[in-house]
Amino acid sequence: MKILKFGGKSLANGQGIQNVLQIIAKKQTNNEEVTVVVSARGNATDELLLLLEKAHGNVPYSDDLELFKEYQSYNASTLNLEKEFSLIEKILEGVNLLGDYSEKVKDQLVALGEVISAKYLTNLLNENGIKANFVDARNVLVTDANFGNAQPIEAVSKKKVQQYFKENQGVVNVVTGFIAATASGETTTLGRNGSNYTAALLANFLEAKELQNYTHVDGIFTANPDWVADAKKIDHLTFNEANELANFGANILHAKTILPLVEKDIPLRIVNTFNDDNEGTLISAALTLEGIKSLSVLPDVSLINFEGRGLLGKTGVDARIFKVMADNDISVSIISQGSSERGIGIVVAASNATKAVIGLEKEFENDFYTKDVNRISIVDNVSVISIIGQDLSTFHKSYTALINNNIVPILFNNTITGKNVSLVIKRDEVKKALNVIHGQIFGVAKKINIAVFGHGTVGGTLLDQILQSADTIEEKKGIKLNVFAIANSKKVLLTKKGATKNWREKVNEKGVSYAISDVIEYAKDHHLENLIAIDNTANGTFVENYIPLVENGFDLISSNKIANTISYEFYQNLRTVLAKNQKEYLYETNVGAGLPLIDTIKLLHLSGENITKIRGVFSGTLSYLFNHFSAEDRNFSEVLQEAIDKGFTEPDPREDLCGNDVGRKLLILARELELQNEFDEIKIQNLIPEFLREGSAQDFLQRLNELNPVYQEVKEQQESNHVLRYIGELSGDLQQEKGNLEVKLVSVPVSSALGSLKGSDSIFEIYTESYGEQPIVIQGAGAGASVTARGVFGDILRLSEKK
Repeated sequence: MKILKFGGKSLANGQGIQNVLQIIAKKQTNNEEVTVVVSARGNATDELLLLLEKAHGNVPYSDDLELFKEYQSYNASTLNLEKEFSLIEKILEGVNLLGDYSEKVKDQLVALGEVISAKYLTNLLNENGIKANFVDARNVLVTDANFGNAQPIEAVSKKKVQQYFKENQGVVNVVTGFIAATASGETTTLGRNGSNYTAALLANFLEAKELQNYTHVDGIFTANPDWVADAKKIDHLTFNEANELANFGANILHAKTILPLVEKDIPLRIVNTFNDDNEGTLISAALTLEGIKSLSVLPDVSLINFEGRGLLGKTGVDARIFKVMADNDISVSIISQGSSERGIGIVVAASNATKAVIGLEKEFENDFYTKDVNRISIVDNVSVISIIGQDLSTFHKSYTALINNNIVPILFNNTITGKNVSLVIKRDEVKKALNVIHGQIFGVAKKINIAVFGHGTVGGTLLDQILQSADTIEEKKGIKLNVFAIANSKKVLLTKKGATKNWREKVNEKGVSYAISDVIEYAKDHHLENLIAIDNTANGTFVENYIPLVENGFDLISSNKIANTISYEFYQNLRTVLAKNQKEYLYETNVGAGLPLIDTIKLLHLSGENITKIRGVFSGTLSYLFNHFSAEDRNFSEVLQEAIDKGFTEPDPREDLCGNDVGRKLLILARELELQNEFDEIKIQNLIPEFLREGSAQDFLQRLNELNPVYQEVKEQQESNHVLRYIGELSGDLQQEKGNLEVKLVSVPVSSALGSLKGSDSIFEIYTESYGEQPIVIQGAGAGASVTARGVFGDILRLSEKK
């Protein structure tokens, strides 16, 4: 025999009840002997409790009662439920008249939900040619008189069940779940997961081949699939693993449901009423591979902190605490005890927290007076995440992932076996924490949620690169890049599922005005993990958003140089905030576009290498300009116009020619060596003659020819076999607080590293104490949207692999 248990959603009007009928019919066709256990249909139990509260509060309830009766008798013209409906009315009238009710009365009322359900299904089966028999569990299951959470008297119940089923063979017995009766016939209920408990008891008493629990999900998952999109169904669990899940909040399971099955080694299968072809999750005694099985959540709990420094070393304190819990019928799910001072943390259901504190304060009243107990407090709005199967040897990975996402557990605890770890987390962080841990543990692609600010030339190219490479990166690296925000200075497009290749159209169609707080709140509201903010703007005010972004869990990547070149105070403050929040800030493209310059300097400096000088051609634009002007017999204005036409310069070329951009890049390198220079301390040779510095960009472009005599003279005054290069140079005693920073036009031999530069390449010479006169040379493409975007992309991947 197999026991089939159907939940309320499975028995709801419409597709649910039709599927239940088909499942039972299929079993009959296959000559399988089955017994069916049912919960109340739809939301019947909640609706009956609401009616009870309205009657108790003298609130009109007749309309709600009629809706209840209409739903429960839907499409059942041959079924007479007048007896049950009449009893409901009488109970409610009595409660309304007295203005109060007991647990005993409550049990009498809610039991009728299961009675109606079992009668309804029995009638439906008989109408469809399947011989069925209604079984009121109150006639076969005997319990104590603990109304609301009665305990079965197993010996008596077993005898009654076996006798009844012996006399009623050859039919589908449809049994009411959840309800039972005392020896004197008073109605009781079996508490939480009562219908599942009924099914487990019947399976035990009848020595069933299997208990099949039909629900609205495909089985047990590695995490709640409503909260974790990547959750996977678990094919097989042991009874012990299932019991741990039940203890730590798995809604489908309850510990008391498992025990009767373990006793007789009866497998439990969790299956989906709405997907009968799915094999579901099988729970049995058969061993499974070791490893983490699932994440479960106790959502509504409170942490009670008991602090009593004066009780250190005194015996019996723990016993007194747990006596209070026992006397108040409060279950404790987690215990954590400190050793250096007398501190105990216990996790209880949120609904019991106040009662627990009142009981403790009463028990330890004298200890408060003698100041042996300092404080008993409640931490509300917390939840527990339990990692079932977690070995402490690898727990650091999950813990580090949480910290990287600004989630700091309040408390953690592991079982005696060391195979299950529970974390107390702020309730509003639970969904995000689940996704972070799940992504870390179960080998699914690690999701990186990216906000891109600035989608012009560099930003737009970067977005295209990300979207083109995303599938390959996910396949090869196990990293899923998800661009959830695309913004410019006016509008933002927010999409939890991530940008697609038509992002430009979407920004125009669905972009909305925003403040940076809107992006932060969106990430919080949607529990997005592994956050990266990318600044591709050239906006001086946008860097003011860096600190709030970091404080709200974002790592930073920037092609914008401003944050690293404004005041040294801001520079230091930003790094302090980054360190405090354990966040990173990558900006490799600030100098040298895609060249590995900043990383090299950081590594040299960190290793203790004494860098004595850095110099180089920092600007790809000015590299192109002087490389061609020096080597070719052309006017300066002609080469400059060519650079303008190729898009190498800013719209106003004076922004390149003034030298400020090179100065900013040089300052960034100086600060990487912990020098405290400010921008105004850099000696910058402005390439624009004073008579051309004023006026509009258009005026300047019309007067380019006036640059020719100036630079022709400079070119002709060089020594032979020399060329012009516009360089940045950092020198002086770089072990002091400040160095010498200079941006200037120089003449160098053609045969030198600087002199051999071609095209728009950049080159950097790093002189160190160890390398002596031979510098480390880094050379390559130093300009261009594609190169810069690829450098930013490299920073994204570098950060992603660390998470």
